[in-house]
Amino acid sequence: MPPRDEQDYENRRQQIIDGALHVFADKGFERATNKDIAEAAGIGSAGLIYHYFKDKSDLLRQVVEQRAPVLKLLNDTEPLLDQPPREALKIFGKAFVDTMTNQAAIGLFKIILGEAIRRPMVADMINTIGPGRAFAFLRNYLERQMDAGNLRRMDPGAAARCFIGPLLAFVMMREVFRQPDSVSLSPEAMVETAVTVFLEGMEPAADQT
Repeated sequence: MPPRDEQDYENRRQQIIDGALHVFADKGFERATNKDIAEAAGIGSAGLIYHYFKDKSDLLRQVVEQRAPVLKLLNDTEPLLDQPPREALKIFGKAFVDTMTNQAAIGLFKIILGEAIRRPMVADMINTIGPGRAFAFLRNYLERQMDAGNLRRMDPGAAARCFIGPLLAFVMMREVFRQPDSVSLSPEAMVETAVTVFLEGMEPAADQT
């Protein structure tokens, strides 16, 4: 168990992250102020935020990294790299969908997406924190499996997009453009289906075996 002062520090840090998540989701990154975040976090001074984070961009980075299951997964990818495709893709797919359907993060996702379209700087920052890392891992994993003869040889970037695409469509049709089966189709079933369909199309060609 960490010393009490270390635990108190981390508790306060998480408190600020939770407050920032709600403020960013409500007001967006650009319009959110430290005062707003301090009030949402229940801390007395906006200046106290700088004791825990370098600036607002650093706070956004921590919000995304700490509240996105798929990014936590990417903090230690070595065990995943050695998993066979069906297992690795199910783990990655579940973490990806969990991130995109996390109720605490849905509002943030919608606001950040809108700001990213209007402000390239925000898009670049968010991409560096999250999507870019996730895509790079998936692309590298698929290329590694192609090299091992476990998957059909093709452009690994195109293959990664073919896997992520259906999961993004599932999230959009569940959280934004809701479809009649949004409730009955579970994230687990969607991931299982996406993995099965993807792997059937990625069976190694005859000259690879």
